[in-house]
Amino acid sequence: MPESNAAAWPWVRARLSGLRPAGRPGARRGGSAVVRTAVVTDSAAALPADYSSGLPRDGILTVTPMPVMVGSEIYGEGEDDILETIAVALAAGTPVKTSRPSPGQFEQAYRAAQKRGFEGIVSVHISGELSGTADAARLAATRVGIPVDVVDTRTVGMAQGMAVQAAVEAAAAGAGRAAVAAAAVAQASRTKVYFYVPSLEQLRRGGRIGAAASLLGTVLAIKPILAVEGGRIVPLEKVRSTARAVARLEEIVVAEATARPGQSVCLAVHHFGNPEEAESLAARLEAALPECPPTRISSLPAVLAAHAGLGVLAVIVGRVDSGPGGGTHSPT
Repeated sequence: MPESNAAAWPWVRARLSGLRPAGRPGARRGGSAVVRTAVVTDSAAALPADYSSGLPRDGILTVTPMPVMVGSEIYGEGEDDILETIAVALAAGTPVKTSRPSPGQFEQAYRAAQKRGFEGIVSVHISGELSGTADAARLAATRVGIPVDVVDTRTVGMAQGMAVQAAVEAAAAGAGRAAVAAAAVAQASRTKVYFYVPSLEQLRRGGRIGAAASLLGTVLAIKPILAVEGGRIVPLEKVRSTARAVARLEEIVVAEATARPGQSVCLAVHHFGNPEEAESLAARLEAALPECPPTRISSLPAVLAAHAGLGVLAVIVGRVDSGPGGGTHSPT
């Protein structure tokens, strides 16, 4: 599905190109930083396809795909038409499930980083309350000879992605493993995730929300506004109509953004199967928050779309912050 507002992203290429070492990790270029730390994450971070093209070509970032099972078939993030396949399956009632990456996948990524000359790794992952991914990463870390810090961001989507970007920028500036992990944790703590789904059924099937909450939404036709709090998906407000739910989502985001005095706020909008709604929402948010950078609009990654279902609208509220190199950090 298409992504828009690509113009919001080129700044990161310029930012990182100034930090980029020539050749391999550990090399210097005219006094620039030595890159010692690699970053690994999972596809729940919702990083856009064009993000990696702006990074140093030394393997500083590895994204491990999370598998999605549609019926008896297993798909990986990035495969052609996977979102369309999930959409058709959900409409037809075909079971759609997800799984964490295997420890072996992370072990392979860690060993590859070690071979490229990195001294340490920071592995930044989806909330442990929503997935066993961080546990798989921790297990893999015990099997390799390179130090690995595993960060449970306690969040998901581009909120997790912002934490990954903060870690990459810190690593590219030459920060050590502890500082890179701290950058990811700090950025994750400054993000909020709010979203609306037309139906709670898929979240219930995946065990991401309780049966009682799902029944309430189904029987009473409640359209809940949800949030990620403490790493879990929690109901925030109950609304009676789709139009009111989307309007209330917008109000909550604007209130959250304006309640951060002295902070520069950045936004990202996710959708699944409803890009026009996402674009309309983003336009209204930009009009209400004109000082924010352009809003990034993107489809949910397959592993999240499988749980949220068709028609989801999610907004991530993050913060533009001073990075370790003295510049600014915002979602790219």
